[in-house]
Amino acid sequence: MLKLGLIGCGKMGGALLRGVEKKLGASGLSLALSDVVPAAVEALRKDLKSASLAAEPHDVAAHADVVILAVKPADMKPLCEKLAKVKGSRLYLSIAAGLKLADLESWLGSKQRVIRSMPNTPALVNAGAAAFARGSKATDHDADIARTILGAVGIVDEVSEKLLDAVTGLSGSGPAYVYTIIEALADGGVLMGLPRATSIRLAAQTLIGAAKMVLETSKHTGQLRDEVTSPGGTTIAGLEQLEAHGLRNALIQGVRAATEKSIALGAK
Repeated sequence: MLKLGLIGCGKMGGALLRGVEKKLGASGLSLALSDVVPAAVEALRKDLKSASLAAEPHDVAAHADVVILAVKPADMKPLCEKLAKVKGSRLYLSIAAGLKLADLESWLGSKQRVIRSMPNTPALVNAGAAAFARGSKATDHDADIARTILGAVGIVDEVSEKLLDAVTGLSGSGPAYVYTIIEALADGGVLMGLPRATSIRLAAQTLIGAAKMVLETSKHTGQLRDEVTSPGGTTIAGLEQLEAHGLRNALIQGVRAATEKSIALGAK
């Protein structure tokens, strides 16, 4: 049985627990939950079938073999310094943006194993994209646990810590870029006479379908694009305008700016 703790029962923390419970089964989990808002704990407990208890952060740590840290970055240092006083050692999985492993390890104490991760909001619908990096004491088994937790709500890759800011800029912030693309595509459909609801549905499903083609066929994106693009046809006419108006560079620069912001947050 996995003794799992969650400190910070917001949307992302709750999504991870629901995914893990679905993957491992209610009988495979023993949960301890904490949040500064007691109602958030109770709402999550009602939504889960696993045995769970509501507790203060230090009691969550004492109960658990693995603790998910899902509080705001600004609240992490005082929380970790309190958790450092709890006896024993355990794995801490942080999902806070920008906080470096060295800082988390320093705040939590020398006995603790730490993994830093960056999930994204589509985890709420079991379609997340996450990456993680190990701390200096994290083991292969710890990495497997991180894969189980993060992979329960989507895909997950292990990367070196220096790449986690790029993960933040790409997949962490990426859903907002994609929502903007969907909205813009839908606006184009409305401009050409489609009803708004139909236009949004078609745009959203088109992105879902294209993404599945990339993930499930393993074909290069250029090849997939060429398969849609007939000589002298409608698609190449559309692509010509997207290139002319800088869509590709705009997305590249968006990832760059978000990555640099993540680096700056971690430097504070």
